[in-house]
Amino acid sequence: MNFENHHPLQAYWDLTVAAVQAEAFDLALESGLLDHLQMSGGVADIARHMHMDPHRSGLLLELLWSMGVLERSTGDSATSYRLTPALAPYLVSNGGQYCGDAWRYRLQALRHFGTQLRGLLQAPSATDDSGQPGSVPATKTFQSANGPNWAQAARKQIGQEQRAATTAAALHIVSAIAECQSAFAATGATPAKPLHMLDLGGGPGWVAIALAQACPPLTGAVFDWPETVAVAADNIRQTGLAQRLHALPGNLEQDDIGHGYDLIWCSSVLHFVPDMAAVLAKILAALKPGGVLVCAQAEIAGDAAAAARVLPYYLPMRMLGRHVTYQGQLAQLLADNGFVAIEQSTSTAFPMAPVQVLIARKDAA
Repeated sequence: MNFENHHPLQAYWDLTVAAVQAEAFDLALESGLLDHLQMSGGVADIARHMHMDPHRSGLLLELLWSMGVLERSTGDSATSYRLTPALAPYLVSNGGQYCGDAWRYRLQALRHFGTQLRGLLQAPSATDDSGQPGSVPATKTFQSANGPNWAQAARKQIGQEQRAATTAAALHIVSAIAECQSAFAATGATPAKPLHMLDLGGGPGWVAIALAQACPPLTGAVFDWPETVAVAADNIRQTGLAQRLHALPGNLEQDDIGHGYDLIWCSSVLHFVPDMAAVLAKILAALKPGGVLVCAQAEIAGDAAAAARVLPYYLPMRMLGRHVTYQGQLAQLLADNGFVAIEQSTSTAFPMAPVQVLIARKDAA
């Protein structure tokens, strides 16, 4: 007999327990429980070390096991738990790829937004620069996304996400681009021509640093707000790459971003600019003939299941009037602004939601 008959409301009941799972994971990170569970331990020993109630600690550990955070071993006399090894590089606080603070930052921001949602819908709508109702003016939106707040996030949360996920994705993408392959294959015996790159809106600069470490012929700059790019300058100096990379401070709307680049990397930057066409024109002008732009940015898919991977993360940005294009719109904008040979694919390797990776070129003529 088969009793597998899923109720139409099951997915929405599941939403209610997501809050409990998030709270349990948040507690495990904040308390240092996951650090302690690098080594397997019994429930009583874990509870004693963490100063927790033994019975309730066991219930929490069982929940974390059901979420895949922990592994469980059941012996004749006791049950023991340990952190799932594949998660250890990201969830142990002294690891080089730790991103627990970044996860907790996202959780707190989305929780806070959730408490404001009703008020945002009831408040009078602002107008955008064209006079249309329904969004915050674009100039106000862009100006609020800068300065000390970004610098603080770059040092910690954004830096963690870049090291844990974005750098590996960037290496995979850029090293596979035909125009960049010879530079990444270069050795002392087979030198390649230099690859000059710009990490546009690069925050703490870990993408540029990772590319430079993997590609000896690569030189370039990280462009961002002055306070933010100062973090990148520190990271470049500490990794010994100051002879090949430098920080370029500025306002993307107003300031020069340099020129003569073979490669421009641009990840989740265009959401924040008031005039995407103007910025794309500036990027095109900064590339050499035949130069390549890699733009990695979330777009909203046409089917509900794929859109559901993006919309919850980006609803706060959209409510504030920032740009989250529908799938295909960014490729069209690139074409409309002079880019050629545009390729587009979906990547799930970036933090949070899937992104569209667009590789576009400046005409070599």
